[in-house]
Amino acid sequence: MTNEASYPPGSSFASWQSEVQAAVDEAQSEKLLERVHAAEIAIFNRLQELAKDAKAASSHLDEREALATALEILRVIKRDRLGFPDWTKK
Repeated sequence: MTNEASYPPGSSFASWQSEVQAAVDEAQSEKLLERVHAAEIAIFNRLQELAKDAKAASSHLDEREALATALEILRVIKRDRLGFPDWTKK
C-alpha cells in the first residue's frame, strides 16, 4: 500500500483529507485505529455538510468521488493493517 492517498488532480478537501492522510501515514499500530476513526468521523461530517446543500450536489461530484475513494482506503487499512474481516468477500 502506498503512503499517499490519491485524489483527483487539483483537489483540495482539507476538512477531511488531512485526517485520511494521517491514517495512511500512521506507523504505530496502537494509534492506527484512532486515526482511522478520526478520518471516518471527518468524512461523515463532510457528507452531512454536502447533504444539507442539495442544490449544489452536482457541483461536489469530484469531492464525493474522493470521499468514496477515501472510505475505500480506510477499509483496506482496517483489513490489511488492523485485521478487520473483509466484508466485501462473498
